[in-house]
Amino acid sequence: MSVLLLRLAGPLQSWGATSRFTQRHTEMAPTKSGVIGLLAAAQGLRRTDPLTELLGLEFGVRIDQPGQLLRDFQVARTLDGSASMPLTNRYYLSDAVFLAAIGGDRELLVGLHEAVRRPKFPLYLGRRSCPPVAPVTLGVQPGTVTDVLGDWPWQAAKHLCKRAELTVPLEILSDAPPGAEVSETLPDQPISFDPAHRQYGWRAVVRTRVVVPNPDGRAPVAATSPGGVPPADHDPMSVL
Repeated sequence: MSVLLLRLAGPLQSWGATSRFTQRHTEMAPTKSGVIGLLAAAQGLRRTDPLTELLGLEFGVRIDQPGQLLRDFQVARTLDGSASMPLTNRYYLSDAVFLAAIGGDRELLVGLHEAVRRPKFPLYLGRRSCPPVAPVTLGVQPGTVTDVLGDWPWQAAKHLCKRAELTVPLEILSDAPPGAEVSETLPDQPISFDPAHRQYGWRAVVRTRVVVPNPDGRAPVAATSPGGVPPADHDPMSVL
């Protein structure tokens, strides 16, 4: 198996899986349907086109920089000002960075890599108001989704890397293989993006944690006494 790696970073991201009507929530990590939609846009597929090539791809995402949850309260009126539109709450992830991995046939993934480099339609991170920053694709790598996500360097911002320790624990959310213990299920398996009949199936997700090196980090500082000497063991009960 080969894996296409995508670095998903931007001022705002929003990855809805269960949002409806006036409450537009976001998951705390990119959804499979959202990333498949990004790849379909890069290929130039329209919403009514079949997703035949993309439906069998394996998906996983690593949370490198979780960002902050942001709520946008929106008020709108009709163009002539005669009526008010429904009040909505839209949620976003601010200043987040994710590493997404798509597993499948190498020839298909190489084509997707080239499409992301030169997309037919604009790419966005869940919503049209959320463009990505920097190159999105990191290329096609050999291996499985979980192996590549566990080995790839940490993608957080440099100022965070310098404040962290020499190793950092990161969470991975990936498609659950057969027989695995499922952490959660999401209505996130895309079937059709046709606006007249959107379809999503349930996707089983497994959560794991990996520890990756941080070459820009700092070593843990040992506690010392005012004189710079490590403190001796202290037993407060010794006086008794």
